[in-house]
Amino acid sequence: MKNLSRLFFVAVLIASFSTSNAQDKNNPWAITFGANAVDFYPVGEDTPQGEYFDEYFNATDHWNILPSISTLSVSRYLSDGFVFTAKGSINRIDKFGSNFDPITGAESTNKVDDLTYYGLDGRVSYSFMDIINSKTIDPYLGVGGGYTWVDEIGAGTLNGTLGFKVWFSESLGLDVQSTYKHSFEDYLPTHFQHSVGLTFKFGGTDTDGDGIYDQDDACPEEAGLEIFNGCPDSDNDGIQDSKDDCPNVAGLAEFNGCPDSDGDGVMDKDDKCPDVAGLKTLAGCPDADGDGVADADDNCPNEAGPAANSGCPWPDTDGDGVLDKDDKCPNEAGTVANNGCPEVKPTAPVMETLNEYARSILFNSGKATFQKQTDQVLQSMVAIFKEYPQANFSLEGHTDSDGSKSMNQALSERRASAVRDYLIANGISADRLTAAGFGESNPIASNSTRAGKKENRRVEVKLKN
Repeated sequence: MKNLSRLFFVAVLIASFSTSNAQDKNNPWAITFGANAVDFYPVGEDTPQGEYFDEYFNATDHWNILPSISTLSVSRYLSDGFVFTAKGSINRIDKFGSNFDPITGAESTNKVDDLTYYGLDGRVSYSFMDIINSKTIDPYLGVGGGYTWVDEIGAGTLNGTLGFKVWFSESLGLDVQSTYKHSFEDYLPTHFQHSVGLTFKFGGTDTDGDGIYDQDDACPEEAGLEIFNGCPDSDNDGIQDSKDDCPNVAGLAEFNGCPDSDGDGVMDKDDKCPDVAGLKTLAGCPDADGDGVADADDNCPNEAGPAANSGCPWPDTDGDGVLDKDDKCPNEAGTVANNGCPEVKPTAPVMETLNEYARSILFNSGKATFQKQTDQVLQSMVAIFKEYPQANFSLEGHTDSDGSKSMNQALSERRASAVRDYLIANGISADRLTAAGFGESNPIASNSTRAGKKENRRVEVKLKN
């Protein structure tokens, strides 16, 4: 049995060490200094020991504590949350369970002579820190083996550990754990060992000294910034040098780190006027009059004109936007579509626009007077009527079906007349306008819904032949 336990212990240590170099991480090493308590009581054995976890926290009666630094652990990160730990501990044993008086039922601590306690243990543990998504609380479970001596008599143990660390910083933490140590020999009692200690992590490599460990540093031999995984940004423009077309001159991301001194959206290297804001279409040069001719080439830089005339305008006597050279009616304002001559009748799109305005006229409830906000709509209609001085129009009023037909008929007539009167008062000839009401007889939507009724309350404009 003794040889079997020793072989098991050696096998556990060999298996642990064989994977201890599997993967390196930042600060892969840790050392822990602390104190430990040994408890022989709650292990499921007969008196003087007790049932499993019975009086587990009874430190006064059962815990053997050496009031000094009594544990030393060295840990090495493996991979994927696994850590190997080698631990040494010492203690003095003067409590071994409890005695019970069968007559009185009194319980007393079972005292023993001061016995020496030494332990050497190896453990592989798994951290749940990433699973619980915490940066400070680090719970873990571990399994391993070791060799423990009590009063210089030793035996191998199989160990299970539950613990947690609280990290105060990246390199300093508090480690609290409880280990169940099951003995392979009858002469070494099974027991619990609790410990608490300060843990210090170390061992990370930062070749370029930029505060980013080489493992996470995309440029490990060149000092850089954390935001760029350790790569530099020499001109501090927020673009790392490897992606910066102008790494030594601060620039903009949209130009891959190259500058645009005048802020006109044209890189300095492509800007014919790099110190004066201009237009992309003119290679960064300005065009004060917006005629598409750069000021440097414009004979009239403050007056818009065509490039064919060196930036100076062609005359437009009637101001209708059609140059005299192209205007068939140069002394009478017209439209571009009609070669500078006035349109006699509005087109279908113009009529649709007129009706959109007309349908948005707001009347006071039950009346033929306008709401104040309607004035701008009516003025827009006046402007269109004035563009077609030879065209005649009819204004037709409509209502929804609320109320009597006779009342709706009268209201529609008054509202159509109100629109006509407004147009006449604003310069539109009365001979060009007629008004009529149709009451509720011509709905364009259902009168059974509020939205439909709103559409039916309208004024329409129609072109008269």
